Amino acid sequence: MPIFKRAVRTVSIKTKDLMSAPPVTLSSDAKIDEVPGLMWENSVGSVLIVDQRGKLVGIVTERDVIYAASHGLLGRGTSVSSVMSRDLLTSSPDDDIASVIEKMRDHNVRHIPVVDSEGRPVGVVSARDVLDYAVSLISLFMRF
Repeated sequence: MPIFKRAVRTVSIKTKDLMSAPPVTLSSDAKIDEVPGLMWENSVGSVLIVDQRGKLVGIVTERDVIYAASHGLLGRGTSVSSVMSRDLLTSSPDDDIASVIEKMRDHNVRHIPVVDSEGRPVGVVSARDVLDYAVSLISLFMRF
């Protein structure tokens, strides 16, 4: 029996370490027609919707844009607020990334907005962010 027991070491990765920042945002009175171009210009799959005070009120994802296109809502002056998701899963910058990944998996979403204590968006954790980090870890271990 060993005299010294090796302590279990864990590495805590915070949401702020993986999130993409600053987030791409639009006002809640914007039109859905603005979203696809904004996503393309910024190479993102979601746009966070904020109210006049800058607080998060919704999210529009690639899926929402496809829905709008398939239902003929593009080019009609449709408000982004009529297409956005309002029931939001969010994270704080200091949350453990494992809990964020579990939320994404459990709720079948690819984007989790990261908000400060006042509900203002500071970033987004996307499935791409998680995948990029996982690839980095795998390549690190492959070197041994």
